[in-house]
Amino acid sequence: MLSDSTTLAMLREHQLFDRLPDSAFQEVGNLAIHRRLHSLDILFHQGDLAERFYLLLEGQIILTRVLPEGNEKLVEVIQPGQIFVESLLFSDTRHYPVTASALKPSSLVSIDGAHYRHLLEEQPSICLQLLASFSTRLDQRLSEIDTLAVANASRRVVRFLCQEQAAGNGQIKLSVPKRLIASQLGIQPETFSRILHRLIDAGLIAMERRNIRILNTPRLASYYE
Repeated sequence: MLSDSTTLAMLREHQLFDRLPDSAFQEVGNLAIHRRLHSLDILFHQGDLAERFYLLLEGQIILTRVLPEGNEKLVEVIQPGQIFVESLLFSDTRHYPVTASALKPSSLVSIDGAHYRHLLEEQPSICLQLLASFSTRLDQRLSEIDTLAVANASRRVVRFLCQEQAAGNGQIKLSVPKRLIASQLGIQPETFSRILHRLIDAGLIAMERRNIRILNTPRLASYYE
């Protein structure tokens, strides 16, 4: 049961809950659990029974998936304010398709999935609004697939940088280690580092630790075309 008013307010503001009647939201809070994780703690494993979904309050959570050939791939990095694995509420999937672990000390809310789904069945208008949100998430996933479909590793890196800098006015701050970004792009960490240094030598980017500055966006975008 959640009792902290700040946590309840943050949960209430999220689009999954902001339109619920007060009585329904109170039920959600009564069944929710506040969890804390240390760095590298596992929240759940791929294949575990998917009974709950989560809101991250503080820290960072990474979602990874072991592919059939045995390689581990980064699926997503969860930031504070994001809810994750909630889409399983609307599918027949009964087990988590990913493993969730803490990249740094994290605080999160664990929410009863079956109860929340029951509430939605009583509030059909809310379901329509949620569909729009899930559609946006799908567009993001399709963009990621487009990136991975580019065979050349260098083009994957350039595409990633162009996408990231669009929201940062030419400034990119890598929120996770480079090895995880390399995993997300489907390349080896040393390949990712080598391509970044090649772009630095070409005068297209400047880099200091995890901070990247795009020096010439048009040239970068066309560099490997």
